[in-house]
Amino acid sequence: MSVYVMHFNEVDRTNLPEVGGKGANLGEMNKAGFPVPAGFCITTSAYRDFIAASNEMDRFLDLLDQSELNQPEKINKLGKLIRDHLLTVPISQTIKFSILDAWKIVGEEKAYAVRSSATAEDLPTASFAGQQETYLNVKGADQLLQAVRKCWSSLFTDRAIIYRIKNGFGHRSVYLSVVVQQMVFPEISGLMFTVDPVTGHRNIISIDASFGLGEALVSGIVSADSYQVLEGNIIKKQIAEKKKAVYPVTEGGTVTRELAPELQKKQALSDDKILELAQLGQKIENHYCSEQDIEWCLAGDRFYILQSRPITSLYPIPKVYDNKLYVFLSIAHLQMMTDAMKPMGISIFRGIVPFGKASGPFPNQVIVEAGCRLFYDVTPLLYSKALRRYFIWRIAIVDELMRDALAKIVSSEIFQQEAKANKGTTKQVFELFKPILPLYLKGIPIIVNNLFFLDPSDIIERATAPLEQRINKYRYGIMQASGIERIKRVQESMEKLLQELNGSMMYVLLSFIVLPTASRLTRLWLGEDLDVDTLSKSPPGNVTGEMGLMIGDLADTARKYPEVVGYLERAEDSTFYQGLSKVKGGDIFRTELDRFMELYGMRCPGEIDISNIRWWEAPTLLVPSIINHIKSNAPGEHRNRFRQGRKEAQKAIQKLLERISNTPAGSLKARLMSKLLFIYRNSTGLREFPKYVIVRFFDIYRQVILAEARVLHQRGILEREEDVFYLYLEELVALLENRFNEDLKQLIGSRKRAYEQYQKMTPPRVMTSEGEVITGVRSGVEAPKGALIGTPVSAGVAEGYVKVILKPEAAKLNKGDVLVAPFTDPGWTPLFYSVEALVVEIGGMMTHGSVIAREYGIPAVVGIENATKILKDGQYVRVDGTRGFVQILK
Repeated sequence: MSVYVMHFNEVDRTNLPEVGGKGANLGEMNKAGFPVPAGFCITTSAYRDFIAASNEMDRFLDLLDQSELNQPEKINKLGKLIRDHLLTVPISQTIKFSILDAWKIVGEEKAYAVRSSATAEDLPTASFAGQQETYLNVKGADQLLQAVRKCWSSLFTDRAIIYRIKNGFGHRSVYLSVVVQQMVFPEISGLMFTVDPVTGHRNIISIDASFGLGEALVSGIVSADSYQVLEGNIIKKQIAEKKKAVYPVTEGGTVTRELAPELQKKQALSDDKILELAQLGQKIENHYCSEQDIEWCLAGDRFYILQSRPITSLYPIPKVYDNKLYVFLSIAHLQMMTDAMKPMGISIFRGIVPFGKASGPFPNQVIVEAGCRLFYDVTPLLYSKALRRYFIWRIAIVDELMRDALAKIVSSEIFQQEAKANKGTTKQVFELFKPILPLYLKGIPIIVNNLFFLDPSDIIERATAPLEQRINKYRYGIMQASGIERIKRVQESMEKLLQELNGSMMYVLLSFIVLPTASRLTRLWLGEDLDVDTLSKSPPGNVTGEMGLMIGDLADTARKYPEVVGYLERAEDSTFYQGLSKVKGGDIFRTELDRFMELYGMRCPGEIDISNIRWWEAPTLLVPSIINHIKSNAPGEHRNRFRQGRKEAQKAIQKLLERISNTPAGSLKARLMSKLLFIYRNSTGLREFPKYVIVRFFDIYRQVILAEARVLHQRGILEREEDVFYLYLEELVALLENRFNEDLKQLIGSRKRAYEQYQKMTPPRVMTSEGEVITGVRSGVEAPKGALIGTPVSAGVAEGYVKVILKPEAAKLNKGDVLVAPFTDPGWTPLFYSVEALVVEIGGMMTHGSVIAREYGIPAVVGIENATKILKDGQYVRVDGTRGFVQILK
């Protein structure tokens, strides 16, 4: 027989399926001795049997399963239909008597709060806060049963339906329990977070307090006092003007009243009570071993806990091994790829970094993991004043908001104390980077020779040719082996990869040496700034820019054959080449496509994560870029624009040299400037080359890992070949050597769930080991009122219609569109020729999208947080890439 009611003393956290998240938490706290008002839970069995009495619910649920987030009107109508229907469904006598019997035991003369408690509510990964209804000061049997029925039907409010769709919970898999809890009539109530909910600081307890019932605060009727406690000390008190409060009425229900004038500006909680409540919150957090969002009230001199749920929105903290303060910098922002990474991708990326490798029990001390992303531990660099200034200055080139965030943290009192306590870290930094110093010393002759002795026109050839031989050598050596030996060769290759790249990376430094020199000399000789944007247009040797040009060539070939274009729009990866060969012009198009894949097929959006599928594996990923190019560009337009950019750069150089020639000792100055700019033009395009080589190696590693995964799948060890990416490389080695001792299926399953959870989170640019997210701000930008402020990275002004693109393979662009994206790594480059301007949420002057935008002559503004949420498709905007703002015109 079904159990329809469970009292709090019968419930703990294991009873989630019967009483939902809220009920399980209240029972758990009651058993643990926390001050929880008495009550009981109406179980999910009662809800299921109530729903089963309806002949319509199966049909309604089928309709809900077919609903999507972009159908708000449908959800609204369907939700109301279901709620109205459930209010007419009778409650069986058995359920009704079970509820009323429990009610009489707790006290039928009492008033109650009746709250819903869903089985997908108050979970460690999804809070479902505020998704269902609450009814306060419920009195008598009739009010109680009516409130229970309304709670059941509130599972189908618009916000509850949308929340389930958004978070992937099936409408049939979420059941509702109802919590019936004795009302407390408090003088003061409010919320408490055992963490700072704004910054994420884990050691701060934040308390909101107001007079009367907490409903006023939760529903936003009243402003609340705000207090913060750190290590037993009140560090913040913000006393609000509290004009209203919610109070119970005698016949049941609640009423909102004006507060007496003497209470409106009075501190709601005394200092002693603030500290007492904070201590209680800390105990609750310790009990659950996770940060909590707590509803509380104060009646007389006693606190009561009405609810506690895990805080699910906090970004996790990288693991540290002592109590020092650490500062972490997001690699995701530096690499322009903020998506979550799978474990294999994380271990490969960490494996190629030659410094920070620990000889002790700890993993890489420089690159740490949190939330399926990677972070640099930059703390030692910030302890030293000299290194700190240089590092913060250099990071501004990549991301201005990072620069400001770092400046904030290093100026804080707590960091200054840490820096004093850790003097002498310059030597520690030297030891940390010692493994790569010989590489840089070895590269000095390359720089000197190219600056003073060698012909600049051969820079690109000197930088790239040797690496082609090394790539082929490693590919052959790795592919010749098999099994564990092949994986070990991958590991050996990873350890030597940046060493192999050292020569080419030295050539990249040339542009960073000569451009500042040329800029300073221009200011000295002519009293004006160097026109860097024009000088940077269409340089030779940029593999990413050349990739974009080849996409344009593919588009031009396809447009000659309408059947090819038609086929591309309907093609599938599994039959892509077979189908292509059957249409007119398909063979010609494939010849060009094969050449493209040979050079760039190993690339893709998010290419730093080797778990991401490559273009050569899924050619349809390229189709939107090709089709968009056809729509937005005339035949040959991309090549003409490139040639025009090159002419403009050459003309700018010529004009500059002529003006310098007219100054004292002008002939000598002009020769020097000519040499500097010649070196710059021939080396600036090489900035993209080291990453291109790394991605080519990553493709080799990916093929090897998938080959071993195929064997493991055939042996029944892996359920799917792609599951191998949820293992770290060291775990794959252990698996192949038969020394892997964990439950593989369970491990992969838990990591998939974690990956899905973290993918929904946005990594912070800068955070500390206390969990505090440091947010940078931008100042000094002159912009129209209401404009979105960012970093200007590619000069010019353009107007066009907003097109928000979250993934390039889903892009549908028209001529005149402004591309708004979360980030742009090389996998996005094929879209650039199809847009008027570029707006990106992250980045700086030297990040990928910025460099390519300047080369293409596209106005670009980056570093506008939440641009993809603020700007909407179809808005007409002005993008000012010179001053750094985006203005919505209509």
